[in-house]
Amino acid sequence: MNIRKAAAGELDSIMSIYDYARQFMKENGNEDQWGDSYPDRQLLTNDIQQGKLYVCIDKDNIVGVFYFAQEEDETYQVIKDGAWLNDEPYGVIHRIASAEGTKGVATFCLNWSFEQAGNIRIDTHVNNKPMQGLLKKLGYVYCGQIVLPDESTRIAFQKILS
Repeated sequence: MNIRKAAAGELDSIMSIYDYARQFMKENGNEDQWGDSYPDRQLLTNDIQQGKLYVCIDKDNIVGVFYFAQEEDETYQVIKDGAWLNDEPYGVIHRIASAEGTKGVATFCLNWSFEQAGNIRIDTHVNNKPMQGLLKKLGYVYCGQIVLPDESTRIAFQKILS
């Protein structure tokens, strides 16, 4: 597998992966995190134009997609019921999803991102048990809760070089 920036011509394939991910989340008790239409085409188009949407490729097929940037995330400025592990510059991962029938894609994407930044912050819905399990398995530490612009909360994790 390898990682590269997504291209505009790949949007249909990317949307199919997110369609599957939303269905997977619903089947696993997490129907609220992305609902029926998140992320939408316009958001993903913006991510591609900004060079922040990445795809994971295996045998010439897109098997995963995620947002990655080394930037400060506004929603991470305030953390409740805990604290970040450090205040150093960090990479952020959002909207990670893998194609139906694949294994190890999210792990590959998370590990690749960590290699780029060495300090990663990520959040997920309290009902997203598969993602929470993966983050813990990969050495991410629960840090507290963040609040999104719509006032919903997410649980936040961080991984740093030790």
